[in-house]
Amino acid sequence: MVLAVATGCVSNTEATVPPGDPIRAEKVDEIAAQLPESIAAAGQIKVGSNPPYAPNEFKDDDGNIVGYAVELLNAIGDVLGVTMNISESDFDRIIPAVQSGTFDMGSSSFTDTKEREKSVDFVTYFSAGVQWAQRVGDDVDPNNACGLRVAVQTTTTEDIDEIPAKSEACVAAGKPPIDKVKYDSQDEATNALILGRVDALSADSPVTAYAIERSEGRLEPAGEVFDAAPYGFVVAKDSPLGPVLQQAVQELIDSGVYAQIAERWGMEDGMIDTAQINAAPS
Repeated sequence: MVLAVATGCVSNTEATVPPGDPIRAEKVDEIAAQLPESIAAAGQIKVGSNPPYAPNEFKDDDGNIVGYAVELLNAIGDVLGVTMNISESDFDRIIPAVQSGTFDMGSSSFTDTKEREKSVDFVTYFSAGVQWAQRVGDDVDPNNACGLRVAVQTTTTEDIDEIPAKSEACVAAGKPPIDKVKYDSQDEATNALILGRVDALSADSPVTAYAIERSEGRLEPAGEVFDAAPYGFVVAKDSPLGPVLQQAVQELIDSGVYAQIAERWGMEDGMIDTAQINAAPS
């Protein structure tokens, strides 16, 4: 972790990248042969991503997008014999860019939901829940947070679904709503909590765990992990790329490369056994 001592803020940089070389995979011709012709001819898959959201995707000190999901993407590229051309984009613009063809796929810790499945398809690769964090010594209950200020990253599941539902329940019970405070990046949300600008933050469980680990003892979990759901790589609705990606992820799972990457990044708790297309819980 790189620490800005004057402000007490935290920033995700190359210091959080595990030591050693990234895990790579071997090309599987049978799967690679199924790539859409345009992608095979280009030799690359254009991917939209939105750092920082460590440990899944964030930038190192050289400005490269790195992380658990990025290493997994590059291993998928190995299986398919193509380069993963990863570009930074605003989170809420990635799905429209995939729909328009600007990106072939999106990879930005997208939770596979029934609502999102109406417009795009998901290839699952991880299982994450929601986890709140608080400053050490505070007493925040995610199930009784009426009137609290809670930080979220904009357009995440926590922003769109989780906090609004909790806030509506507060109002229905005659209590004050939750004051949802949106930030463009997870770093900003984490720093807001450290600096006391909010009472808690809500994020995907691996992201919250990573933030707590790198807070130098200033943050701790608030409550347990809940609402587990799959992360998925985003592709256009009914895209022929979806089944190819699903086979590539399954190949990594079966070969053991997937587990090696998860272990390298400390992401074992969310490992899955089977990659699926559109596996949002009902």
